Amino acid sequence: MTKPIIVGVDGSTSATNAVRWAAREATSRRVPLWLVHSYLQISTDAQAFLPRSVDEALREQGQDYLDTAAAVAREAAPGTAVSTQFVVGAAAQALTALSERACLVVVGSRGLGGFTSLIVGSVAITLAAHGHCPVVAVRGATVDAEPPAAGPVVTGVNGSVADEAVLEFAFDQASRSRTSLVVVHAWNDHIAESVWAKVPFVMLGWAAIERDARLLLAESIAGWQEKYPEVTVQRVVVKGSAPRALLAQAPNARLLVVGSRGRGALRGAVLGSTSQALLHHAPCPVAVVRPTTGS
Repeated sequence: MTKPIIVGVDGSTSATNAVRWAAREATSRRVPLWLVHSYLQISTDAQAFLPRSVDEALREQGQDYLDTAAAVAREAAPGTAVSTQFVVGAAAQALTALSERACLVVVGSRGLGGFTSLIVGSVAITLAAHGHCPVVAVRGATVDAEPPAAGPVVTGVNGSVADEAVLEFAFDQASRSRTSLVVVHAWNDHIAESVWAKVPFVMLGWAAIERDARLLLAESIAGWQEKYPEVTVQRVVVKGSAPRALLAQAPNARLLVVGSRGRGALRGAVLGSTSQALLHHAPCPVAVVRPTTGS
């Protein structure tokens, strides 16, 4: 059975933008789209003091959210199979559980009631850290702005085992979007640690380090370029931190693709610093891809 794309719906502008993005993605992938709204039930004791069942009111409000989202999805992607679903429970936990059945989970960058200073919602962070499939947080240049519809796909490599899953996702996105791919490798301290661990760093020339960085990038993408010859690849090697290097490319990007963990991250650890930085600050959608092995 074809796995669907699942979108979290909560009535916010951010979620509506996510629905449009996901609907077009579902059309591109030729998969169904599931719109999911979750809510927390109120205890029976608490409801006894209220004039109306809170559960009934929440379901009615949620159905309005889902109906509106379904109309948005069908307008954005006519012909795509769209279904709606209620889930009882916290949104992050509910969507994480459903992610086992999905090819992709899409959420807005923040939900209703989010503070402007906390642009990315807890749902996006939790899903990116613990989801069972790739997760996309749909973002724009400003809070609640629509995501860019043009530009290259941008991704980063760091020589870890997570690179393969990230590059597979990035090349596939670029191919289906008929756009180019920018692959970034930022080198600062980890190349010296991994390649020249026993050599004093001061004895190394910057040119030699950068040459090895370019070689690492070239080797990382070689097989994928052969598989996707139609994708034009731009290689970017810079000295500095990975978040800054990727954010420098983000203003012109249609999508950023990163791994869920950095080099040396512990199994089951929280979301990596690069992923968190992009989820908080990127002006475009961010896809967080978990490694296919060792996760």
